[in-house]
Amino acid sequence: MILEKVKKTISSYHLLQKKDKILIAYSGGVDSTALLHLLLELRREWSLELFLAHFNHKLRQSSEEDEQFVRRLARSLSLPLIIGSRDVRSHARQERMNIEEAGRELRYDFLKKTAQEVGADRIATGHTMTDQAETFLIRLLRGSGLRGLAGIFPEIEGMIIRPLIQVEREEIEAYLEEKGVEFRIDETNLDRRLVRNRIRLDLIPYLKENFEPRIILHLSRLASLVREDDNFLESTAREKARLAISCEDGHLSLDFNYLSSLPLGLARRVAREFILRLRGDLRGVSFRDVDSILNIGAGKEFLLRKGMILRREGGRLFLKEKAPARIGYEYIWNGQEPLEIKELGLKFKGKRVRRDDSCLGFDDHKRALLDLKKLKFPLLVRNRLEGDRYQPLGAPGRKKLKEMMRARRLPLSQRGKKPVFLSGADIVWVLDFPVSERFKINEKTSTIFVIERL
Repeated sequence: MILEKVKKTISSYHLLQKKDKILIAYSGGVDSTALLHLLLELRREWSLELFLAHFNHKLRQSSEEDEQFVRRLARSLSLPLIIGSRDVRSHARQERMNIEEAGRELRYDFLKKTAQEVGADRIATGHTMTDQAETFLIRLLRGSGLRGLAGIFPEIEGMIIRPLIQVEREEIEAYLEEKGVEFRIDETNLDRRLVRNRIRLDLIPYLKENFEPRIILHLSRLASLVREDDNFLESTAREKARLAISCEDGHLSLDFNYLSSLPLGLARRVAREFILRLRGDLRGVSFRDVDSILNIGAGKEFLLRKGMILRREGGRLFLKEKAPARIGYEYIWNGQEPLEIKELGLKFKGKRVRRDDSCLGFDDHKRALLDLKKLKFPLLVRNRLEGDRYQPLGAPGRKKLKEMMRARRLPLSQRGKKPVFLSGADIVWVLDFPVSERFKINEKTSTIFVIERL
């Protein structure tokens, strides 16, 4: 009966293919032992190649005994075994995690690396329907959203599979008893200081006895329904995120105008996707954080985490950068010899051309075309200074250079790398920006002075 359930789960979620190499996360406990023996039963039919991986957390007195048990079993079954271990307590302190979270992170890191080393197609873990129900209740009590209530996924990352996810632990215990198979007992599972254990030992038995004997099955089905809805919403949110999130020169920004047009539920998910791309993970990001981001006013900032400040300018939200150290330089240039700005690694040349002979096009990134008669040589070339302003070509009036750079969402790290060219006290051109209206060429211009980036 239990084997048929596992086969159905594998088929429903496409967890395995014939001739797959499977790395089994084997602790020696009841669930992973059942998983091992069920996969052994499937091995011949599916032509599976099995490996065992055991991670010693070194958190319990019996950890070494568990490892020895695993070693003996691997030898008796002639299965390859890889043992791993890390200082979980130290990792938890360094990363400011609880012990359970730190152990999980290190364990999965070990499993993924081991799978790569042995060439495994899948990593199989012993999560059961009972684990699913417990996880649902834990996250419900913590106030999780849909993604949290979706619980334990049958398959994640195209690599990690849970063949026992539709089997209750009572069925597993009965299976092992019938087979006469030994397994290890984790004494920490009896420690009621842990929330999961209180749910397992107290809450679920109480619900079974006083409310619904099939509570585990019902919670598992509910988690499955939530997961299906969540998958649809996540897929939709990713499509919307492609329209809402931009990346220019490696810097991400979020379009608030587009975000405000979305239903609130989708807007939250797009905001979470934005945070995920900025940070690489969503660890410690709360519902309140996401709502705070959605409600940032124009010109306001939000401290997401230490050293991570989000700022909204107009209709865009971006990660506020630390202001880089100012690069100071100043050159007097006669416009005849090439100009090298060593501090920036930039070179420019100047040349005079008759207006009738010129076929040069405008290109703010590469060149400036100026009316020679309006210029006073030598020109001053320097770094940007606070308060710099001029009237860009075609603009109705003078503008602050700082505001122009901000409007273009130019990263702080790049703002000091745009040299400013001046004639007397007047700005005539800034690299990547329009020339000054005052020094533009027109129908009266006879000779053009061209500043060109090399």
